[in-house]
Amino acid sequence: MSLVQKRWNELADIKDELAARDWFPGTSGNLSIKVSEDPLQFLVTASGKDKRKRTEEDFILVDRDGQAIEKTSLKPSAETIVHQAIYQKTNAGCCLHVHTVDNNVISELFSTEGEVTFQSVELIKAFGLWGQNDRITVPIIDNTSDLSLLAQDVVHVITKETKAVLMKNHGITVWGRDGFEAKKYLEAFEFLFSYHLKLRNFQSVVS
Repeated sequence: MSLVQKRWNELADIKDELAARDWFPGTSGNLSIKVSEDPLQFLVTASGKDKRKRTEEDFILVDRDGQAIEKTSLKPSAETIVHQAIYQKTNAGCCLHVHTVDNNVISELFSTEGEVTFQSVELIKAFGLWGQNDRITVPIIDNTSDLSLLAQDVVHVITKETKAVLMKNHGITVWGRDGFEAKKYLEAFEFLFSYHLKLRNFQSVVS
């Protein structure tokens, strides 16, 4: 089995798991996984596909400019440029972008602060944070239909500690060194978002 096929199967398995959680409403979301570092090549979701179904046309192999390496009638996700920018800025091996109600609401609630931080919640251990006072922060950027500008904005807020970026009312993009780590981070962030919203709602009811 070729490396491309191995990465294809790995990304397809991740897509199936996220689809089972209903994290791809209305064909939204996009996923990618790195195949080679030099030259940069990665598989990315094809545009407009129902990600709840598994087909042989789910992903396209693209180069460092986000262009398909082989001739195809399919189009790479419109947000391929964001994945491209993250691969060039970080040591990421996989990027996952999903739209959920929870991450959209969190991005709205904390957009003025420009970030949301979680501390003293057990699940931040998913990010390798074990200290009593450790915290994980997710930057929040404004959404824009200019995807080149969006990619620039994402790169601008990334630091060595950053593992994800929230786009206001547009979902979250998470990355990791490989598919397993990226999925783990995404699951942990979505838990933290849901936990915070439920806690916030409870506090407002009893206050």
